[in-house]
Amino acid sequence: MASLTLSSSFCKPKSIPVSSSKPTSNLPSTVSVPCNHRVSSSKALRLVRAVSISNPELRTGPDDLVASIISKVTGTDRGVSLTTEEHKEVAEVAQELNKYCVSEPVRCPLIFGEWDVEYCSIPTSPGGGYRSALGRLVFNTKEMIQVVEAPDTVNNKVSFSALGFLDGEVSLKGKLKVLDGEWIQVIFEPPELKVGGWEFRYGGESEVKLQITYVDEKIRLGKGSRGSVFVFKRRN
Repeated sequence: MASLTLSSSFCKPKSIPVSSSKPTSNLPSTVSVPCNHRVSSSKALRLVRAVSISNPELRTGPDDLVASIISKVTGTDRGVSLTTEEHKEVAEVAQELNKYCVSEPVRCPLIFGEWDVEYCSIPTSPGGGYRSALGRLVFNTKEMIQVVEAPDTVNNKVSFSALGFLDGEVSLKGKLKVLDGEWIQVIFEPPELKVGGWEFRYGGESEVKLQITYVDEKIRLGKGSRGSVFVFKRRN
């Protein structure tokens, strides 16, 4: 098993160039306007818009992208209520944030902590059958939490209300294994189900592979081995 050795040096973000290495024209990068030459407000607005559109990185950084993706997934039942087009928008923002991901995110201490599962592009990826179309009719999901503890422990918990009156939860404890600088594998023990006063285990071991595509103090993004996109939000 690969060891998970952490260092704050791995949390330095990638450097994102602002300007293209291939200029689109031989025009100067700055334009001087004589003080005695008045520019109408409409022309100035068109100029600002042109600069913003041709240089999107001047107006969009990681903080803006984080705020954007959180706004897109909040209140969507972890992505269930989103349309196909809205799922595509989330994926596009996640792809942009990946450009700002730290080098070797699996070794960054920011991956540890308590996280709410805010979104998944495939509803059944977190929670299994409890999050299927039929399962959601019976089990009203209250919380989906993932706790990542140093050095290599992962605990998943789904709390629910069955049939609207019976509270319960399903929990899984797993062992984290580093595959490379971005990918991890988690092997989970059989799930434990608690409903009312009953408590028992069922099924067998399971495993998942996840690529960490972005992490900071607020969110963590991941991509499953089958392409599903995850958004985790750090709990306060």
